[in-house]
Amino acid sequence: MKMNETNTLIIGASISGLACAASLRKKGISYVIIEKQSQIAPAWHTHYDRLHLHTSKKLSGLPYRGFGKTIPLYPSRQEVVDYLIDYQREFEINPVFNTEALSVKRDGEYWISETKKTAFKSKYVIVATGPFGKPKPVNFKGMETFPGKILHSYGYKSGKDFSGQKVLVVGFGNSACEIAIDLFEQGAVPSMAVRSPVNVIPRDVFGVPVLQLGLLMNFLPPRVADKLNAPLMKWLVGDITKLGLKKLPYGPLEQIHKDGAVPLLDIGTLDHIRRGHIKVRGNIDHIHNRSVFFEDGSQEDFDAIVAGIGYYRDYASIIHVDKERFEDLKVSADRQKYFGKDRLYFCGFWISPTGQIREIARDAQKIAGDISKRERQ
Repeated sequence: MKMNETNTLIIGASISGLACAASLRKKGISYVIIEKQSQIAPAWHTHYDRLHLHTSKKLSGLPYRGFGKTIPLYPSRQEVVDYLIDYQREFEINPVFNTEALSVKRDGEYWISETKKTAFKSKYVIVATGPFGKPKPVNFKGMETFPGKILHSYGYKSGKDFSGQKVLVVGFGNSACEIAIDLFEQGAVPSMAVRSPVNVIPRDVFGVPVLQLGLLMNFLPPRVADKLNAPLMKWLVGDITKLGLKKLPYGPLEQIHKDGAVPLLDIGTLDHIRRGHIKVRGNIDHIHNRSVFFEDGSQEDFDAIVAGIGYYRDYASIIHVDKERFEDLKVSADRQKYFGKDRLYFCGFWISPTGQIREIARDAQKIAGDISKRERQ
């Protein structure tokens, strides 16, 4: 197998990989970046059409280049793709495409990263593949009898494909709720099967993105910040139990830190539920033909089912290191016990209460700074 040598290998050329590449370039550090797909940020190219960032552009820029002034506060999927392509060009990032890392092992003072056709020998490795690489399998009892389309939200593109149909969206995360809105806007009749208790916060508070306000509370323990915010959140959101939803017994910040899950940033879903545009149902018990039977004993016929059930936490099992390295990824880089150990870094794995992309930009610069410091020693 051919062996290529480089100072630093970046695995993954989506948002985290691009941020790391630009940050290394600013420090004058040579690198190679590999991507298993044939383009940068492949997931952003294939996400559903209506998708918008749920964090404002002010908190979503990568290092050294923000979004343009003409871009709206919450950029669309295509505007994010265009931004990333421009970012790649500006910082002359040239990934080696169609190259998937299959094994990453420590060998003396170096890392050996193997792919199907070649291997890379590097002093440093940055794993930038992110935690959500594998969609969870769709598995409902009796689903094989359902005559309509059943798909994971990963494969959903547009509500136009379901115009005039009754569609059940499973889940109540940010993607599931935006898909339900899209279905209604495109002439479908959506319902949502909500499987577990949820937290809901407004995307904006008096015209200010809620995550920007969250920065002011970032120094407080999550439980304390949630208690301080609770009266305002209840006044802004209302009593979600009256809409058929169950509320988590702890607040949204604690949810992020405890469960690694993001609360719903409401972009209008609750208003659609109140207006009767979107119906709330309970968890699915089983399916028989077109009929979906719910755990509360009710049933309804549907033409299609979209499963917004999320992704596996993929902590890069190809990396041959002790398991505690992956436990370390459940906190920010500033709090990681093993940050940079053996010259191995991870970028984009922690779910941040102040915005995932903002955290990625900060971590990328911290990683580049740490590598630069080691190179000077």
